[in-house]
Amino acid sequence: MESRTLATSIGLPVAAAALGSVATATGTRSAWYRTLRKPAIQPPPAVFPVVWTALYAQIALASADAQSHMTPEQSRAYRGKLAANMVLNAGWCWSFFRGHRLVPSIVVAGALATSTADLARSAGKASPRAGWLLVPYALWNSFATILTTAIWRKNS
Repeated sequence: MESRTLATSIGLPVAAAALGSVATATGTRSAWYRTLRKPAIQPPPAVFPVVWTALYAQIALASADAQSHMTPEQSRAYRGKLAANMVLNAGWCWSFFRGHRLVPSIVVAGALATSTADLARSAGKASPRAGWLLVPYALWNSFATILTTAIWRKNS
C-alpha cells in the first residue's frame, strides 16, 4: 500500500476528529447547549464518543481498502472526496457547538450526509467491503441531519 494512501486514510479522519472534538468538548459544556431543548431521539451523551471512535476507525479502514483497489487517478479523486467530507465533518461541530448556528448546521449536516453517501458509493465501486464499511457512517450522518433539524424545530 502506498504511503500516501495510508497517510490520508488515517490522517484525514484523525485530523477531523481532533478539530471536531475541540469544538464539541467546549460546546457541550456551554450554557447555550445545556439550555437547548432536545428531542426524544437525542442519544445519551456517552453514546457519541463510542460511535464516533468506531466510525473514524471504519472510515480509515474503508479508505485504505478502497484506495488499494483504485488506479492512481481514482485514488487521487477519492482522497479529494475524503478531504471534503472530513472538512464538512469537522465543520458541523464548529457550526453547531461553537457557532450556535442551527440552520447552517442543518445545511452542513445535509451536505455531510450527501458527501458520505457519495464516498461510500465511490469506495464500494473499488471494493464492496469498503463501501459497506462506510454505510454506518452514512446512516449516522443522515440521523445527525434529522437530529439537528429536530433540535432547531424545538428551539425556534
